[in-house]
Amino acid sequence: MEYDKAGFEKLAVEIGIPKFRAGQLLQWVFEKRAAGFDDMTNLSKDLRAKLAESYTVRTAEVIDEVTCKDGTRKFLVKWPDGVLTETVLMAYHDRNTVCISTQSGCPVRCTFCASGQHGLQRNLTSGEIIEQVILAADKLEDGKRLSNVVIMGMGEPFANYENTGKAITAINADWGLAIGARHITISTIGIPERIIKFAEDFPQVTLAVSLHAPNDALRQELIPWAQKYPLKDLMDAVAEYYDLTHREVTMEYVLLDGVNCLPKHAEQLAKLIRPFRCNVNLINYNTVLESGHRPAGEKAVANFMDILTQRGVNVHLRQSKGSDINAACGQLRNSGK
Repeated sequence: MEYDKAGFEKLAVEIGIPKFRAGQLLQWVFEKRAAGFDDMTNLSKDLRAKLAESYTVRTAEVIDEVTCKDGTRKFLVKWPDGVLTETVLMAYHDRNTVCISTQSGCPVRCTFCASGQHGLQRNLTSGEIIEQVILAADKLEDGKRLSNVVIMGMGEPFANYENTGKAITAINADWGLAIGARHITISTIGIPERIIKFAEDFPQVTLAVSLHAPNDALRQELIPWAQKYPLKDLMDAVAEYYDLTHREVTMEYVLLDGVNCLPKHAEQLAKLIRPFRCNVNLINYNTVLESGHRPAGEKAVANFMDILTQRGVNVHLRQSKGSDINAACGQLRNSGK
């Protein structure tokens, strides 16, 4: 069953119930976050039993949970076929944000990332992507609500575009979770044709591109998939994205000690993005021991930022969350839990 309006309406037709029941099911799943059909008290017992025979409201099983001293909570989720993904709930002073996954594992295999160390297991369904958001909302204290969704967890969302798109629609829709489009951010390694399609399909959702290097040679060394997508093609797509949406793209740049954060890299990065409407989000590395990479030192980070600022680049350093609980994507799954 698809977790969307059309899917619930199709379900109503298939089991021979009035169409208005689809609206009730939507409300129970998204607004009231029912854990099972027994919770849906305005449906008859017979109908609840009939639905339970063939369908399941929730399929995720949280098999491990860790909490950081800053309040970040990470959940290791097991799906019915045994594959594992991770979901992270982050609390800030003005918002509650969930970071969700779109795949179990990842095909991109960035050298610094834990998610792709064992390759791709499978794509998540749209329902599994959505369920992570509902799971996080359930974990909040009474009176608090989920305000932001970032699709930056395990996997490359544009390699699972159809299911990710369906999930975004449900997360944003009034009949769904009703989280504003501008409070949803998706992060991609940068597949040019999918960037253009995304601009057409979801012009109000924020786009972030995982850049991580200012030249093709280094980027292809850090991100094997980048061999398919040269920087020129990527930046041309970024320019077209802006023309279609009039929204800036965030360039994510993880700082790896001695690898991509030297002064020459800052100069190259400034030259690369100055012609485009972009801002740079620097991320100091959350160490993955198996990768061999280390976070940049404070002096290197400050110098990198200074060079970009002096060259007229809009740059920010992302607040690090969850470093003491191995909150980098894939670390909890790879720990053997």
